[in-house]
Amino acid sequence: MKLLITSLLLLTSFNLFATPTTEIVSIETGSGRLEGTLLSDDLNNAKAVALIIAGSGPTDRDGNNPAMKNNSLKMLADELLKVGISSLRYDKRGIGHSKDAGLNEIDLRFENYIDDAKSWIEYLHNLDRFKQIVVIGHSEGSLIGMVAAQQKNVDKFVSIAGAGQPIDQILREQLKAQPPVVLEQSTPILDKLLQGQTVENVPPFLNGLFRPSVQPYMISWFKYDPQKEISKLQKPVLIVQGTSDIQVSLADADKLAAANQRAKKVVIENMNHIFKPSPLDKQANVSTYNQPDLPIKPELISAVSEFIQN
Repeated sequence: MKLLITSLLLLTSFNLFATPTTEIVSIETGSGRLEGTLLSDDLNNAKAVALIIAGSGPTDRDGNNPAMKNNSLKMLADELLKVGISSLRYDKRGIGHSKDAGLNEIDLRFENYIDDAKSWIEYLHNLDRFKQIVVIGHSEGSLIGMVAAQQKNVDKFVSIAGAGQPIDQILREQLKAQPPVVLEQSTPILDKLLQGQTVENVPPFLNGLFRPSVQPYMISWFKYDPQKEISKLQKPVLIVQGTSDIQVSLADADKLAAANQRAKKVVIENMNHIFKPSPLDKQANVSTYNQPDLPIKPELISAVSEFIQN
């Protein structure tokens, strides 16, 4: 017993001297450089590393964009490190320090984001420092991640607040909340895009959504069905969804889980889309999107770390 206690004390003391390491890393693409942050320490860098993929819009490696600062992805990385899991998160092409890798809107395709994620996976694999590579995709990053995670260098996949149906179906449902004329005018456009055809004559009031320069990207995005893509993963899968998420529903998580019999689903009470504790009330919920010091739900870290380490 004395030997056991001494060993425990030595281990505890050793952990106290762990040195967190923050490395700014980059990879080259055909159109410019992507930059990310590799967070590890001298005790855990031989174990698991998670590639964290941000959601839609101009979202940077920390989970922020010009309209909001919540530090959700930074907090996720910081908390994972505390339980022995390294991570790499990155600015998407055209965003933050990856701005130079941005493409003109008319040239951008959904596959560009998938290829970027694959390149980061290859980067981590080539480091030869980690025994396990896990892909964590948030929101739109879930779909990007589940496609990228199909390659052999990925050991596990985690979807957080990922959509469970193709984006064209999501758009149709969202447009139902608008005046009837919006859905009436949008439906034939969506049908054409789904067939891989661009639309020249877009009503002015729909130009923000269907402007000609964004249509090629939408066509490329519409090709991917999350249920079909997650069903292709022959490796451990975790699906995490919060009950107070006003952007993605529990039904989405159910659809993803039903599409992959290997998947484990975890529902976190009162967690919203950006991992923060929140009620369903829209105003109170959205207010957390600009609270960078509000901690994320600890249950999220528990679920993800248990999945990765077991």
